[in-house]
Amino acid sequence: MLASHKGMSIRFHESQVRSMGRASMGVKGMHLGKGDYVIDMELADSDSQVLAISENGYGKRTPLEEYRPQRRGGRGIITMRTTDKTGKLVALKMVDEDDDLMIINSEGIIIRIGAKQISTMSRNTQGVTLMRVEEGMNVISVAKAEKDGDDPEKEDEEI
Repeated sequence: MLASHKGMSIRFHESQVRSMGRASMGVKGMHLGKGDYVIDMELADSDSQVLAISENGYGKRTPLEEYRPQRRGGRGIITMRTTDKTGKLVALKMVDEDDDLMIINSEGIIIRIGAKQISTMSRNTQGVTLMRVEEGMNVISVAKAEKDGDDPEKEDEEI
């Protein structure tokens, strides 16, 4: 899957991308509109869900089945409805319910959130607030993190 800054994504089989040398230009994965650019690429796993996060801190999980496979080089389909309120798309990740995510904004503030805490919605929606960002700040990066081994419930039992 490829995703663009303006909220579009395309899903195609990797066999449509032929093997090439290091110095070659490659093949077109996605047709982009004026001023748009690719922000993320992920290998789609049938057991995973698609996580989309915007620059103003909105996000959602969507079942992979809502993204029909296409041929590479197409315009794709809407992955997240971007507005002035949500901002443009900054990340697209394949997640499972037991994944943790690290979200960082332009001021260096990082939050950790479990994927299962993020609402599951259809692909043509805005999502819900995951991180509050103040005026002039944006979400700039999202990464999957290893599950934290610290479980507060287990700590209480050990005392």
